Amino acid sequence: MASEKVVFGTYTKRISKGLYTAELNTETGDLENITEFAELGNPTYTALSAAGKLYAVDKQGDQGGVAVVDFATGTIEQEVLAEGASPAYLAVDEARQLLYSGNYHKGTLEVFAIAADGQITLTDTFQSEGSGPRPEQESAHVHFNNLTPDNRVVVVDLGADKVYTFDVSAAGKLSLVTTFETEPGFGPRHIRFSPDGQYAYLLGELSSLLSVLKYDAATGSFTLVQTVSTKPADWTEHNGTAALRVSDDGKFVYASNRGHNSIAVFAVSEAGAHLERIQLISTEGDFPRDFALDPSQAWVVAANQNTDNVSVYRRDIETGLLELVHKDIAVPETVRVEFI
Repeated sequence: MASEKVVFGTYTKRISKGLYTAELNTETGDLENITEFAELGNPTYTALSAAGKLYAVDKQGDQGGVAVVDFATGTIEQEVLAEGASPAYLAVDEARQLLYSGNYHKGTLEVFAIAADGQITLTDTFQSEGSGPRPEQESAHVHFNNLTPDNRVVVVDLGADKVYTFDVSAAGKLSLVTTFETEPGFGPRHIRFSPDGQYAYLLGELSSLLSVLKYDAATGSFTLVQTVSTKPADWTEHNGTAALRVSDDGKFVYASNRGHNSIAVFAVSEAGAHLERIQLISTEGDFPRDFALDPSQAWVVAANQNTDNVSVYRRDIETGLLELVHKDIAVPETVRVEFI
């Protein structure tokens, strides 16, 4: 049997105990051997290093931060905690051996140096500023941070309607390069790049919009090219987008809708510059905060936070379309899907 390992990050507000692992059968799409992996408080996001350390969001009482977990054993090796809310996003920089942590409630980006044993030490902090017109935008809310294709750092602020581009030194010090501002109330949540690095796709949580941005590697700046909707035109109930994925070949972009409870599939054309929505498929549950394409690109696993279930889809690599294979797979309070 061919299989791939999956890690599920969760909230631990009701029934979850922390991180879970499972195996995806890549012949049948069955999700097997679902197991509690490490007991942590609200490990809502994870990032695995090449050295086998799993960095996970962590919460203990009134403190939030990052836990370092040995992926081979599930042993919690370090917890770096501070007063206040936990981060929303984590990303590993292998070349510089840094970890980036974006905090939604604090509006900050923190940079940590990764030691030889995988443990982390804070090296720099950026405090975002600003607000937007929607009630959720009363202050800065950093929701995403990751590397650009040319190894800068891009940071998305939902509260301030901003996308920052930074240079970062080998010592983990940040230098702001450019700031892109969306339309007011866009509420940017996640950004992903085309495989050639020419374009970026920016997902608006509060607006249910997806924008195509041209990326200029010479300056680190973005230019708006196109904006499309992730939901049906006649959908009038609440909706908030969540996860954003780009297929490895760059031909398709996927976004999840919380409220409409669906995955929106977009075909990419014009060398990455144009999107057309070609499918909306139900996640068979409530509040799909995350989903992921498996390494073979033939399967998609989507997690529904409020209904404690995971759905599995077969993905047509040529057309990009999804077909439901399994639903109602029990994983509690799931909000992160990461293939290992």
